[in-house]
Amino acid sequence: MTSVLRRFVQRPAPPPRDERCELCAERIPPEHGHVVETDSRRLLCTCTACRLLFSNPGAGGGRYRAVPDRYRYQASSPIGPAHWDAAQIPVSTAFFFYNSSIGRTVGFYPSPAGATECLLGDETCAELAAADPLFGELTPDVEAVLVTRDGAGFASYLVPIDACYELAGRIRMHWKGLDGGDEVRREIDAFFASLRESAKRASDRTGV
Repeated sequence: MTSVLRRFVQRPAPPPRDERCELCAERIPPEHGHVVETDSRRLLCTCTACRLLFSNPGAGGGRYRAVPDRYRYQASSPIGPAHWDAAQIPVSTAFFFYNSSIGRTVGFYPSPAGATECLLGDETCAELAAADPLFGELTPDVEAVLVTRDGAGFASYLVPIDACYELAGRIRMHWKGLDGGDEVRREIDAFFASLRESAKRASDRTGV
């Protein structure tokens, strides 16, 4: 059995299959944009033309919305432990976005099972939004405020919604054992470092 498993592990990876736009079926590169189908919350891989088409919120009757490429970083978020406890979030990282199909802010946290929904009451949502100004800048459905405990306090990021699901995917893929293991911690550190770099580049471009 060991020799069979070894041959399986050492088998060459299959050639990458062509990725195609999920709206027009054009070929797309590995690095591509996304569009949110607002009713189902599905993320669709798209070509540049389709993504630009749905950058207008009114396009397609609002059924599809392009995920923007905007990053902001706030090293010291006004969100504190009391807000976290009120939201009943059992881990140190969560993300929040406004879901226009139900008309309220929702929250999720990454876990070994994927993105897990937080059960946020209206009062808790209002307190979070009032505490951190990044909530006031959110584009509904396609951007999120990603909050993580950073030492004694919290840091927050305004990010494209697909970045949050990327983080959840990394955690799910690399989690080992009860506490996740060193590999998943390295993945998480690398992910947040890339967000800070993206926010810095955006700040350099805009001068903000």
